[in-house]
Amino acid sequence: MDSTSLRLAYDGLLEAGEKLADAGTGPSPAPGEWDADQLLAHLVSVDAAVLAAAYAVVAGGHGTFDNRQSLHLWNLERIGNRAGGEAQLRRRIRIQGDALCALAEQLSDEELGQRIPTLLMSGDTVLVDEPVSLGTLIAGLADDHLPRHTQQLLALLPGSSSSEG
Repeated sequence: MDSTSLRLAYDGLLEAGEKLADAGTGPSPAPGEWDADQLLAHLVSVDAAVLAAAYAVVAGGHGTFDNRQSLHLWNLERIGNRAGGEAQLRRRIRIQGDALCALAEQLSDEELGQRIPTLLMSGDTVLVDEPVSLGTLIAGLADDHLPRHTQQLLALLPGSSSSEG
């Protein structure tokens, strides 16, 4: 799997996170939206879950992906506290992103095509509740997940009028 778009998506997200850290406090997130630490913790959680699913496939098992734990505020706070703050969350995202890109580049077509039971939610809305190929799961990070959260981080910069959902 070519990981170029995934690497670029991680670079863009991390650049946005660094800009936000350098800029200081901007507008508050819209009601119901996450702040920067919560967004970064969410990304750490999702990336770890995708890595776990991919490594299960590599190990000859049957990976699963369920993003519900990455949506709960109590878990996001716990992840942020364990990491030690925003800079460490960005560091984890960089390391996990590098690991995921390196792994994706080594996966065979058979591994990328393995269908993984997937439950993907946004808030209380079920987006996906069916098997999805590992390749599709990984590509979804580059094509949708990372760019969407990059925009949310940029919306938190000073001078932004509001966060985007």
